[in-house]
Amino acid sequence: MVRVGLSGGIGSGKSTVARRLAEHGAVIVDSDLLAREVVRPGTDGLAEIVAAFGEEVLDASGALNRAALAARVFTDDEARRTLNAIVHPRVGARTAEITAAAPAEAVVVHDVPLLVENGLAPAYHLVLIVHAELEERVRRLVESRGMPEADARARIASQADDDQRRAVADVWLDNSGTQDEVHAVVDALWADRLVPYEANVRLRRGFRPVDPRVVPSDETWPAQADRIVARLATATGHRAEHIGSTAVPGLAAEDVIDLQLSAEVDAGALAGAGFFGEDGVFDSADPGRPARVLLRREGSPEWVTALLLRDWLCAEAEARAEYEEFKLRVATEHVADGGTGGYVDAKRPWFEEAVPRARSWRTGRE
Repeated sequence: MVRVGLSGGIGSGKSTVARRLAEHGAVIVDSDLLAREVVRPGTDGLAEIVAAFGEEVLDASGALNRAALAARVFTDDEARRTLNAIVHPRVGARTAEITAAAPAEAVVVHDVPLLVENGLAPAYHLVLIVHAELEERVRRLVESRGMPEADARARIASQADDDQRRAVADVWLDNSGTQDEVHAVVDALWADRLVPYEANVRLRRGFRPVDPRVVPSDETWPAQADRIVARLATATGHRAEHIGSTAVPGLAAEDVIDLQLSAEVDAGALAGAGFFGEDGVFDSADPGRPARVLLRREGSPEWVTALLLRDWLCAEAEARAEYEEFKLRVATEHVADGGTGGYVDAKRPWFEEAVPRARSWRTGRE
């Protein structure tokens, strides 16, 4: 089973994405629908809301008057915290029930409007954020929901901003275009990433590129690593360290996020984050983001050296340029023929010479 967190600001159109995923067979857990379910007439949830806010939040039929309740909590942080303490645990319990009942081979998509605001992203194998430009979102809220423009802008402003959402997004889906356009993107995501990701998790196998190539530096590598670090911390209780060339800004690298993690971590905990392997090397099952975890004893020579080389290359532009020139030349010689084993072996002499230099650099800074 693969767990996908789906979110996006109000008016972004994430419901369109959820419906398309459901058409492909995803199990959709809609937090908004569950939030309504747990406060229906006769539920303990509704009784607790009335006890906290009074009967004025009920309509003539005895059901929750959501507009009246929203008016009470929208500008009152304490009231909103009280409401969340009533609703969120109940939604969480129903979510767990639905997820547990899903087939083992399911792609379970949790549609969570406040995923970012509530810090839930690390709990999922993958986070999909649906985005639309501000003015398009305002237009949709005004035309489709009959919301006054001022209210629409206030609701949008009260939620996480684009930078906060980008920070947790494994997939950033632009839904500013036509429905056919967004459907095409969702179709490709399903076929190329979610289906093989689920199969890899179910079969307990990591994904490793057959022939990874050295590519120009990607400025988003550190942010991608941060998301994996958070996911691993949630699953294992230990913080991983981003190491290797993708941890060095500006350095060309194989497009694989390398991390090292305490050897105390159990393989079962790593599986919870979608990493599988053996002999201390575990690969992510996600075919859309190759990543590798190396289990090492904290403070061991291997642990210390990996951090030392990373920090040295980050700090020393000349060493960084030298290493990039060397690795690109070696890659040309060894990867172009269809294999990477020779490439890895050919880099070892450079590292053997570089480690003493890095140690001298560290000594000079102490």
